[in-house]
Amino acid sequence: MTVLIITHSQDNESIPLVMNAIKAQGGKAFRFDTDRFPTEVQLDAYHTKECEKLILTSDEQKLDLSELSAVWYRRIAIGSRIPGKMDAQLRQASLQESRVTIQGMIASIKGFQLDPLQNVRLAENKQLQLQVARELGLDTPRTLTTNNPETVKQFALECEQGMIAKMLSSFAIYDEKGEEQVVFTNLVKDEDLENLQGLRFCPMTFQEKLPKALELRTTIVGQHIFTAAIDSQRNQKAQYDWRRQGLALINAWESYNLPADVQKKLLELMSYFGLNYGAIDIILTPDGRHVFLEINPVGEFFWLERSPGLPISQAIAEVLLTYQKAPSGFGGNSLRTRGSQNQATV
Repeated sequence: MTVLIITHSQDNESIPLVMNAIKAQGGKAFRFDTDRFPTEVQLDAYHTKECEKLILTSDEQKLDLSELSAVWYRRIAIGSRIPGKMDAQLRQASLQESRVTIQGMIASIKGFQLDPLQNVRLAENKQLQLQVARELGLDTPRTLTTNNPETVKQFALECEQGMIAKMLSSFAIYDEKGEEQVVFTNLVKDEDLENLQGLRFCPMTFQEKLPKALELRTTIVGQHIFTAAIDSQRNQKAQYDWRRQGLALINAWESYNLPADVQKKLLELMSYFGLNYGAIDIILTPDGRHVFLEINPVGEFFWLERSPGLPISQAIAEVLLTYQKAPSGFGGNSLRTRGSQNQATV
């Protein structure tokens, strides 16, 4: 069994974790760093009457993609090593051609995919996530996405315990020194409501501020459900977004038993999007509500392997080596109707 891991050279320790788990379970893993294509990695796609072959070559290692049993779609950065000094129009053309080449390669792979790119792209729509979550009976926060300042002011009146602001997409802003400034979730203060002119250039998402007993990270892999909890309120700088103090809190995560009814609804959410992997953020309120915030179809998990020691990489390897592409489900790739129905909450 051979697994192709689609990522980039700057990805984190989740890659060796899963590669080692695949090896331990008797499989082989081939790492494709997409930022090295087309400058250092070669792809040969043959389509003739006599044969059809896809050959990927990296560091003198060749992989016949017809031999793949599975693909783990992790990260992508196609063409980022194409020289920046190239003529701008030629570089853009090179980037575009490189991207469509690799996208075509991914679409042509016949093995099981964790997860199909079209499923991932659909699941990245956070407004749709909230809509589906509500329809499935999950508790969700009062939310507004808008570029209208007056609507924001009215929404603030509806949020009796306060309001936070966040972005639907993940990105960073770079200062004059080139240092990354991540855009975190922030509290909206009264004075902010008088300075909303920037909305005419960029919409934002606003949510009611919920009291937090704990913040939960639920990682679903196939039929396995792993949940960890963090008391983010112990750190003043992490009260509105635990990621702001992610390193300081990295060893403070603890295992958590998610209620069975919430587990069931989360699996239904995964099934709707045809996902076999998802990292889900949830708030546990002091009065016991489990409030769904969002699902990231390619979300991070590596720190949870350290503390509290959740075997997520082993579960990913198991899914990649065990399951074959199914004809049923969205995109023909869902495990929800296949195999064991066992749910493991750790």
